[in-house]
Amino acid sequence: MAPFSIDTFNRLRVGISSCLLGDEVRFDGGHKRDPLVIDLFGQCVEWIRVCPEVEVGMGVPREPVRLVRAGDDVRMITVTTAIDYTDSMREWATRRTAALAAMDLDGYILKKDSPSCGMQGLTLYDAKSGAWSREGVGVFAAALMRACPELPIEEEGRLADPAIRTRFLERVMARHRQRIAQ
Repeated sequence: MAPFSIDTFNRLRVGISSCLLGDEVRFDGGHKRDPLVIDLFGQCVEWIRVCPEVEVGMGVPREPVRLVRAGDDVRMITVTTAIDYTDSMREWATRRTAALAAMDLDGYILKKDSPSCGMQGLTLYDAKSGAWSREGVGVFAAALMRACPELPIEEEGRLADPAIRTRFLERVMARHRQRIAQ
């Protein structure tokens, strides 16, 4: 699909996991630049970059985190040292999602499989048994979906599917048209 164009003054406003734009913010100091996402939107987007781990103060590089079920709660805990970032991430996510909601975003693209940004199917470990399942949702992604239920949100990995990509773009464009008509 070729990039589409929009009047420079009415650019799409899309939130994105900053690693997808090539920002070196991942736990290992790397990035996950996604050419499909960047090429798809071309120059018609005002990207609103977000890296939950960096913005909450975890630094780069950093110890990786994973999601761990502890009773009825899901915690975001470092893999080796077991530092629990859940409460600080939830507090930050509440403030950040409120700020994002106030920005009238047209859409949001999250990093799949991220303990903070993954929308679905993340590995979730059981604190007692060590067993795992693919039922996890990233801490920031969950907060974003709660705070902005009408916002078109998708993971970059799913955008490789032409049907999902088309539906996402339709929803983003519809939201954009509503925003600029106001």
